[in-house]
Amino acid sequence: MTKILTIIVNYRTPELAEKCLAALASERSGDAGLSAILVDGNSGDGSAERLAGFLARTGFDGWTDLLPLDFNGGFGWANNQAILSRGTDLPDYIYLLNPDAEVTPGAVASLAAVLDTHPRVAAVGSQLIESDGAPAASAFRFPSPGREFVRGSQTFALHRLLGIPPIVLAPDEAGPVGWVTGASVMLRRDALAATGLFDDGFFLYFEEVELMRRLTRGGWQIWCEPQSRVRHIGGASTGVDGKQVRKPKPAYWFASRNRYFTRSGGAAYACLANLAWLSGFALIGGPRMLLSRTARANATAGETRGIIQEGIWPAARHRRASIARIGSAFGQLPRWAEDS
Repeated sequence: MTKILTIIVNYRTPELAEKCLAALASERSGDAGLSAILVDGNSGDGSAERLAGFLARTGFDGWTDLLPLDFNGGFGWANNQAILSRGTDLPDYIYLLNPDAEVTPGAVASLAAVLDTHPRVAAVGSQLIESDGAPAASAFRFPSPGREFVRGSQTFALHRLLGIPPIVLAPDEAGPVGWVTGASVMLRRDALAATGLFDDGFFLYFEEVELMRRLTRGGWQIWCEPQSRVRHIGGASTGVDGKQVRKPKPAYWFASRNRYFTRSGGAAYACLANLAWLSGFALIGGPRMLLSRTARANATAGETRGIIQEGIWPAARHRRASIARIGSAFGQLPRWAEDS
């Protein structure tokens, strides 16, 4: 029986984490192979105490460990800490699940079946669904300067005109993709052992994209399994959601974006991506906003300023990798905090 360790990282959403864990419990069906670590990222709002009580009341503490951290290090670092807390005593599969996600029947087993059947698949992600059952973006191509130009232009018909496939994929059957959302993704332990865990130079955003790019370059595959369906409330703990296009993105989003392009292609590649977005906006996106009320309403607020403030040429800190390895020391602060 394949063993699966689920990691759920909570930050000030304990009520969602409880629902998430309750849904996961229904997937166990007496299966001793499915266990969990419920991480609290130093919420500071009583979350850890509430979740400890919840685990005790439900009896979930028989298969779920609570790991309260004393620092809010972000998504990748918190997941790393959960993995590192087990040393080298890790199961074959590690399942990352957001607290604002609820698995539907068979979702976990469907992911495990892909890894069981395809030994070179390092990560397989679920199909996220909205509360009304509509599919949400779950599988993607990797970001590129060309896609940044189209994104800056805010004219997505340019994908077809320029021959640049869009970033979002919508596969109707299991198969390889560029990367999948970290909201519900099962990872192969051996792939992480070979390639490393999350780069903790990221606070939030782009960390799973960088990890999957690294896995792909290491000869592994990334798959999406649409039969694994997971209800998801995007941005519950961060307030950043793809639907909230008018809300300015936080500074750490721009830092993570710059770090991703730098780590995946070098400083010149990151600079090219920044110039591509700015060119697309200056040539097409900006003029469209001047002429169209609809374009203004749909525009991302403050992105030009955010990209420029973060730096057209990426900072030196983004060029330094900080990748934990299975068996590394637990509790070390993330690179981004040391660089701040």
